[in-house]
Amino acid sequence: MKETRAFLKAIGLPEGDAYDLPTSEKRFPDGGQYRFEVPGIQGPNVMEVLLEAMDKYGIYLHRVTQTKGIMMLTDNEIIRMVELARSAETDLILAIGPRATTDTSASVHTEEGIRMGYRLRGQEQIVRAVEDVKRAVSFGCRSFLVYDEGCLWLLNEMRKAGELPSECLFKVSAHMGHGNPCSAKVLEMLGANSINPVRDIQLQMLAAMRQAIDIPIDIHTENPKSTGGFIRHYEVPEMVRVAAPIYLKTGGSVAATHSWDSTESDARQRAKQVSLVKRMLDQYYPEAVQSPRGHLR
Repeated sequence: MKETRAFLKAIGLPEGDAYDLPTSEKRFPDGGQYRFEVPGIQGPNVMEVLLEAMDKYGIYLHRVTQTKGIMMLTDNEIIRMVELARSAETDLILAIGPRATTDTSASVHTEEGIRMGYRLRGQEQIVRAVEDVKRAVSFGCRSFLVYDEGCLWLLNEMRKAGELPSECLFKVSAHMGHGNPCSAKVLEMLGANSINPVRDIQLQMLAAMRQAIDIPIDIHTENPKSTGGFIRHYEVPEMVRVAAPIYLKTGGSVAATHSWDSTESDARQRAKQVSLVKRMLDQYYPEAVQSPRGHLR
């Protein structure tokens, strides 16, 4: 193993998982170590309630993520969500709609299909995914949740060519199933602006991933029952310390599944979960720096 580890080190990658849990010196451009993200907000009414609830807790929310897909939203719903995001100075991420779960193939719904994640089958699905992005872009959205490495590469090429706005950002979904520094490096090279690794990634693995890439890492601080049901609030201070810059993806345990249609009551509960995570940071890592309002890029 020594020769393999030596080669990894020679090309700028960690030799193994970072069991010494070194402190990350990397930061968001605004100097922050962490930001908050709430996923599973599927429409404007629930989004409005969430933002109001966050204001009541006095916590700035940096990201709101919709996970059901752009094609499941009407034009007016997209426009309203973009307006809410601008008013709250938060980043709106819309999920690209065409993906394995909405294809005509049943493979993803089988035990064997779990291994394919939400990746796209056939070039027509790639075309449809791009059309989904273009539609949301026309209404002012600039951040997108991506489920397929090839689609990510293409969207980045379109961004570089001016076919998509240069300010578009692409977030890699946990449903791609990546969890090691080499995979993270490849995704960064393909154009990812942030990466959501597998939900059960351990601290030493997370610390090694941080050594390999510079872009933000998105971490589930909790999960729906359908994806493990982990609630990792006590680990959050160490997550921030070893993996900054990091998005703390919070509120998932309120939902039963990934694309759960959150109610207004759910939105308030998700905001409460963010406040619980913030309490952990304030108590166990009070010197950690949260990105200020309005500094999203």
